[in-house]
Amino acid sequence: MARQLRIEYPGACYHVFSRGNQKQPIFLSDDDRCFFLKCLREAHEKFGIIVHVYCLMPNHYHLILETPLGNLSNMMHFLNTAYTVYFNAKHKRSGHLFQGRYKSILIDAKSYAQELSKYIHLNPVRSEIVELPEQYPWSSYGYYRGTAKHEKWLETSFILSLFDEHPEDARKAYSEFVMDGIGKEVPVSIKESIRTGILGSEEFIANIKKEFLGDNIGKPDREKPQLRKLRKKPDLPLILSVSEKVLGARNKFVVPIAILISQKSTVLKLREIGEFFSLSMSGVSNACRRARAAIAGNASLANAVEGIEQEVAEAEQEGVKPTFCCKR
Repeated sequence: MARQLRIEYPGACYHVFSRGNQKQPIFLSDDDRCFFLKCLREAHEKFGIIVHVYCLMPNHYHLILETPLGNLSNMMHFLNTAYTVYFNAKHKRSGHLFQGRYKSILIDAKSYAQELSKYIHLNPVRSEIVELPEQYPWSSYGYYRGTAKHEKWLETSFILSLFDEHPEDARKAYSEFVMDGIGKEVPVSIKESIRTGILGSEEFIANIKKEFLGDNIGKPDREKPQLRKLRKKPDLPLILSVSEKVLGARNKFVVPIAILISQKSTVLKLREIGEFFSLSMSGVSNACRRARAAIAGNASLANAVEGIEQEVAEAEQEGVKPTFCCKR
């Protein structure tokens, strides 16, 4: 059987869902659901993912995720494994909890996040668990309506901004949008995306096919390749060495820039990047923010960063060993 299409790149957005093995329940209590959300929060912290939407159904779950680091596979391995270990220990069982690999659909978020979020938030209504989506406590819908306490790991502002620039008006418009979907058929585009693995405009799908699939389109017996640059995993010493060379060892932006490039061009976890640079995960995130702010206000620095990235890529291909101008 052909494996599901997997395309990963920095900034990609996905509809992710995973079902219980043989349709068995994956949540047997509220404690289970709370633990799963805890794992989701930890995944946000460890892998830098952005969680836009979630819905925990009795035997499956739905997520809309954004991956700034292009690391969906690593993050999902952590999420499903951590929850399975907990579930098996808690309920004294063994074996697979989930049915095969998780399913991920690459989405054109600006065009389809609204419709997809409505589809996910209405899952409990379509399954006749509740009559109204706000009656179901195990989805992100309450956060979109403003009736649930804000969670730092859940990002609602992007989808709401597609409705109105004013938060209160956006929440009202979103609620009306979701309610209007009750009793209506699931859009054909969402049904079709489950088969194709992509949800987007014709232009978006064409670009994805051109950039990521190439000559492998129509070959069902192999998994399609992911973004080429993600297969090249330049190591952190090399990135730091080149950053020192281009910017100068005493430049105050050397470490923040090296961290930002490490985050963009490798599939390493924030924790692993932090260990190399002797920083916490929050320290890594703060360094990236400082680097982005500096680049945004300095065209020369932005050009230098492009030069670093290019030199790192070339050095990696040639197998050049890093040399440091100063000790770290």
